[in-house]
Amino acid sequence: MQDLAEPQTSSPLRRSRRFLIFGVAVLCLVIAAIVVRRVRAGAVRPNPADAAATNDQVIYAAVAPAKRQTIGNSFSIAGQFLPYQNVELHAKVAGYIKDIYVDIGDRVHTGEVLAVLEIPELVAQIDESKAAVHHAEEEVQRAQSEVLRAQADNVALHADAVRLVNTAKAQPGLIAQQELDDATAKDRASEARVDAAKSALAAAKQQLAVAQATLAHYNALYSYANITAPYDGVVTWRFSDTGALVQAGTSETSGLPVVTVAQINLLRLRIPAPESIAAKVRIGDVADVVVQATGEHFKGTVTRFTNALDPTTRTEQVEIDVPNPDYRLQPGMYAFVTLLANTSPNALTVPVEAIQRVGNKTNVLVVDDQNRVQQRQVQTGVQGSNDVEIVAGLNEGERVIVGNLGSYQPGETVRPRATSFDTKPKDTD
Repeated sequence: MQDLAEPQTSSPLRRSRRFLIFGVAVLCLVIAAIVVRRVRAGAVRPNPADAAATNDQVIYAAVAPAKRQTIGNSFSIAGQFLPYQNVELHAKVAGYIKDIYVDIGDRVHTGEVLAVLEIPELVAQIDESKAAVHHAEEEVQRAQSEVLRAQADNVALHADAVRLVNTAKAQPGLIAQQELDDATAKDRASEARVDAAKSALAAAKQQLAVAQATLAHYNALYSYANITAPYDGVVTWRFSDTGALVQAGTSETSGLPVVTVAQINLLRLRIPAPESIAAKVRIGDVADVVVQATGEHFKGTVTRFTNALDPTTRTEQVEIDVPNPDYRLQPGMYAFVTLLANTSPNALTVPVEAIQRVGNKTNVLVVDDQNRVQQRQVQTGVQGSNDVEIVAGLNEGERVIVGNLGSYQPGETVRPRATSFDTKPKDTD
C-alpha cells in the first residue's frame, strides 16, 4: 500500500516543475523581444550623447560669402588744404597809396576796390595826351577844309578847260593852242592838289588815332591806380599802409605787393600719391577725408592730378576740390585721406584671407550645401587692402573659407562659422 501511494504524490510535483519551466521560458522570450526592439531602436535613433561626441569631432571653418561691392586699391596719407586761388596783388604803376580799405581777415568780392594809388606824373601825361588829341582833331578839320577847297578849284579849272576844248573843236583856229595847253595843265594840277589834300586828311586822321591811342594807354594805366579784388576771397596779408610808395610790379625793382587775397570758399586738398599707386589714380576716384582739427569726416572725389612724378619725392600730386562755403576749413590744415583708386564697381569679392595661391594657380576653398570642402580655381582682378575681386570661378553668395586654409582638405566635412572683419563671428549650423 505504501508503494502505490508514492507515485500519486510525485505526479503533482512534476506538473508544478513543468509550469515553472514554461513560465521561465516565456519570461525569457519576452525579455529577448524587448532587448531586440531596443537594439533596433538604437540603430535608427542613436544616443544623443554619442551624436554630440561625433559632431564635436567635425572642425570649425570660418567662412564668408562672396558678395558684390565696389573695390579698388586704397592707400592712406596726409594731405594739406590749399586755397583754390592765391595771388599777391601788385601795383601796375608806381605811386603812393592814397587810400587802403582792407586789412587781414577781411572778406572781399570780385571787383571791390581794395586800395587807391596817387600818381601825379600819370595825371600830367593824361592831360598832355588829351591836348594832343584836341590838336589832332583840329588838324583833321583843317585837312578836310583843304580837300573841299582843292575840289572846288578843280571843278572850276576843269570846266574852263572843257569849255575851251569844245570851242576849239567848234571853231578851229579861234583859240590859240598855247591857251588850250595852259587850261589843260591847270586842270590836271588842280586834280593833283585834290589828291594831296585827301592824303593830308588821311595823315591827320591817323595822327588823331595815334593821339587817341596814347590817351587810352594812359587812361588804362591810370585805371590801375585802383587795386581791385580779382575774385571773392579773404585778405590773408597786408603789406602797405596809407602814404607808402609802391613800385610797379612789372619793374626790375618791384617791391612788396599791396595785399594777398586767397579764395577759400573752395579749397584744394593736395595729397602726394606714391609711385606704386600713381598710375592707377583716375579722376572721380572716391576719397575718405578726416580733418582732425575740426572733427569733420566727409567723402570727396579726385578732381585733377599732375600726370607726372616729382623726381625728388617720386610722388604724383593729386587734388580734391572741397567746398568750404562757411570758411570752416582753413588753408594749411592737414587732413587724413584714404583714397580708393583703380575702382571696380559691383565687383564680386572675397576676403584676401580666402585666396590660396599655389604656383601659377589661384584657388579658394568653397563650403557647399552639405558643408563639404571643395577646392575651386578662380581668376582674380583688382586687389584691395581687405578684399579681392573674383573675375571667374565663383558665384555670388557661395561660402569660402577664410584663413588657415592649409588645415582643410577637399571633401572634408566642416562646421561653417560666418565671419567678417566688422562683425563678431557666429555659428551658422
